[in-house]
Amino acid sequence: MIRIGNCSGFYGDRLGAMREMLTDGDLDYLTGDYLAELTMLILGRDLIKDPSLGYAKTFVRQMTDCMGLAKERGVRIVTNAGGLNPAGLAAKLREIAADQGLDISVAHVEGDDLRERAGELGLVGHGGQTPITANAYLGAFGIAAALDAGADVVVTGRVTDASVVVGPAIHAHRWGRDDLDALAGAVVAGHVVECGAQATGGNFAGFADLDPKLLLHPGFPIAEVAADGSSVITKHAGTGGVVTVDTVTAQLVYEIGGPAYAGPDVVAHLDSVTLTQDGPDRVAISGVRGSAPPATTKVALNSFGGFRNSVELVLTGLDIEAKAALVRAQVEDALAGSPTGMPAEIEWQLDRTDVPDPDTQARATTLLRCHVKDSSPDPVGRAFSSAAVELALASYPGFTATRPPAAATPYGVYTAGYLAQDLVPHTVVLADGTRIEVEPPRTTADPETAVDTAASGAASEQGADESTTQETVSVPLGHVLHARSGDKGGDANVGVWIRQDVADPDAAFAWLVGFLDDARVRALLPEAAELELEIHPLPNLRAVNVVLHRFLGDGVAASTRFDPQAKALGEWLRARVADVPAALVKENR
Repeated sequence: MIRIGNCSGFYGDRLGAMREMLTDGDLDYLTGDYLAELTMLILGRDLIKDPSLGYAKTFVRQMTDCMGLAKERGVRIVTNAGGLNPAGLAAKLREIAADQGLDISVAHVEGDDLRERAGELGLVGHGGQTPITANAYLGAFGIAAALDAGADVVVTGRVTDASVVVGPAIHAHRWGRDDLDALAGAVVAGHVVECGAQATGGNFAGFADLDPKLLLHPGFPIAEVAADGSSVITKHAGTGGVVTVDTVTAQLVYEIGGPAYAGPDVVAHLDSVTLTQDGPDRVAISGVRGSAPPATTKVALNSFGGFRNSVELVLTGLDIEAKAALVRAQVEDALAGSPTGMPAEIEWQLDRTDVPDPDTQARATTLLRCHVKDSSPDPVGRAFSSAAVELALASYPGFTATRPPAAATPYGVYTAGYLAQDLVPHTVVLADGTRIEVEPPRTTADPETAVDTAASGAASEQGADESTTQETVSVPLGHVLHARSGDKGGDANVGVWIRQDVADPDAAFAWLVGFLDDARVRALLPEAAELELEIHPLPNLRAVNVVLHRFLGDGVAASTRFDPQAKALGEWLRARVADVPAALVKENR
């Protein structure tokens, strides 16, 4: 068994987490995930300004503080903080090591960055553009090769998030390409710990049932990965947070699609995962099945989308709809008469948060947002700002704004491409310049052909039969369900699962899979009524995952939604009132 910790779930996570993980207990490896679809765009802008950058600068600060400590404690560091410039980050770390008199071997993994080959490979971004960034998702065997060669620190560009955990496990347990179940088990462990404190009680729907003191400063997660790929998720003793079947399930259903969780090394079948509480703050993951990876790997493409601007107006008291109609007409009339003309896109959002007979001004208030986009900055710059600001004394009664418009700002659009794995180089560069080429998998398969849906189908039929015969009570769905939601490009997912404290979890799951069908999702989430949906039962987790295609439009960087990453979508669903079997609802809720 090896202990693999995490000290970062995103670019901007707790700066002190690396030192905490190194001092609060024993580890063999410490990993950090710094990259997301939006982060690659941010790093792309950094690289344009300064070609020596393009990596996660906060990681450099952490390593400046902790590199010697990690060496002293025998902990090897693996991270994707290299972003768009892993070679540059490796060089910076060697410089820091030299300045501190440390004997540290730093290797990096490259090959994912395909910007220079985008045209050759047919990688086309939004609107047919050449993408600003184009990064293929590499697997974990390059990381393992770097560790095999003696690296103390391995930095990568765009690898799959779980790869920073899978790589050390391959190295330590000497797995090969054909050890599919073991690889899949490590992928699941990596997926659980990749987002840091989200596995230890952070952002957990059941937080209200926990001791609040535990959540003041949650510890970061650890995966204890065994030679067969099974694992235990835990944290350092005495640190904040909790590790339960519910908190681990929350992370398992985060930002996933169907049961076949495909990556460049293996397809992990999430419908085979079994979770067991293995003691306080210890959850065992077992039974994970793996199958051959697909022949292709995903390529994350970020492109220039255009320019945008927005204004947020406050409407108070009576005649809210009429006030909104007046100011909308005024702004659009001013834009139409502007020398720059109407923006290509104009979107109004009226959020009715006011209540009758309000006892505070806030409860009398509604927010009206106007978002504009155009390929040119002119229609959404000063012309738009003037159209809104000049109405300050000439519009509805009580005119005020929380966020006046500013200058037009550029935005990006994320799209996904796919390439044959053998077209993507996967190269390890050691400290002495030695280059190791990592071969792609020899055996590949269509991930969907290996999915066993028999259990899901049986569960659906059982739920349909039982749901029509039980006495029900109308309650918020959160009385029986937990949820977590997130984004993947323009899609959103919301995973829901039966709370562990429900009296009969198996009966509750049977009800859930019959209840949460296509029509019900559209009724509960009307903003998804016209979208393409996927609904995937995960019986072993007593969970259902719902994918809402295009819920976020062109993705987080371009989205005009109030919640552009769909982080709160699950909490909206839990707040919806529905008829639930009375036997499943505790009286104290």
